[in-house]
Amino acid sequence: PVSPILLVILRMMQGLSVGGQLAGSYVLSIEQSSSKSRGFRGSVCDASSVGGFLLASAVTTTTRSILTEEQVDSWGWRLPFLFSLLLAPALYFIVSNAEESKFWSERAEQKETEELIRESEKNERPAVVDLFSSPFRRRQLAGCIGTLCATSSSFYMLFLWTPVYLSELRGIMRQKDADLLNFFVVGCYIFFVLFAGWLSDRFPHRMDLLRIGLPGIIVACPTMFGMFEGESWAGYMLAQLQMGFCLALVQGPLAAWEVELWMADPTLSFTGVAIGHNVASTIFGGTMPLVATFLYYRSVELEKGEDDALWPRLLPGLYISILGCISFYSVSYVVRHPHDVRIGNSQLRKAVERENKK
Repeated sequence: PVSPILLVILRMMQGLSVGGQLAGSYVLSIEQSSSKSRGFRGSVCDASSVGGFLLASAVTTTTRSILTEEQVDSWGWRLPFLFSLLLAPALYFIVSNAEESKFWSERAEQKETEELIRESEKNERPAVVDLFSSPFRRRQLAGCIGTLCATSSSFYMLFLWTPVYLSELRGIMRQKDADLLNFFVVGCYIFFVLFAGWLSDRFPHRMDLLRIGLPGIIVACPTMFGMFEGESWAGYMLAQLQMGFCLALVQGPLAAWEVELWMADPTLSFTGVAIGHNVASTIFGGTMPLVATFLYYRSVELEKGEDDALWPRLLPGLYISILGCISFYSVSYVVRHPHDVRIGNSQLRKAVERENKK
């Protein structure tokens, strides 16, 4: 009984670490790059993160290929966890020797000087208090979470739940084959993300690429589940690749977009990115397997009353479509990106100027 308890505790500790690491990598990388390469630099961070999924998929696929199902269930499932011990020392060394960006340090020093001048503010407030004390920043944070809800859920849907759907729930293929297919899709997705990050730097504004990719996700996810019904290996592969490409169009420029939201005050950039990213990942990404599994069993019940009906099979994908609509609305009408301020109307510029004076 102690084993599963320890596993859950350690996974929680790992999640706490990753919650800070990924956001920190975004901020450190993008703040030290020029405006012409932020999209690509941010996509490298995401590609590296997805590389972890690729490595995990390779380890699990190899384990299932070498061992029998009985051996995997008995003791082989421990091998991927033991393999991760080889990476831990190197990662600890890298994180321990990481330094703040020059952009953050300069702004922090400037802010300390301003605090000394203001005699009324004797105690420095935590960054999270500064973040939530401003209505404009709260709106930015809410818009950021809304924008990320589709990508967070889609990522978990495509790379974590879909292999389970194809193997265990539908029984279309063996778990070993589903892992192998997932390995191929993840590998292609890394290149898609890097391409999208590079492409976003060529757009007048990277938000334009987000507005192209989000409608793609809205359509691609139900389409993926529809293509699964063709019972063809080529269909299974193409279904996931078209979904992965549309997701990458949003994921590629997203890291740079997140950091740019808070670059007006770099001392808040890490806090804003970390809270927005992790809240969206927790609420929408973390619950995705549960919601998708519920919708699958609901679709099975609906199929009993309708012969040869395709639409119940699309329910998990339609859920992603709804989140995609929320993301599209958030990025278009809730968030006020610095680019919008530069080209926006006079009312918007004046509102931001008033906020900055406060």
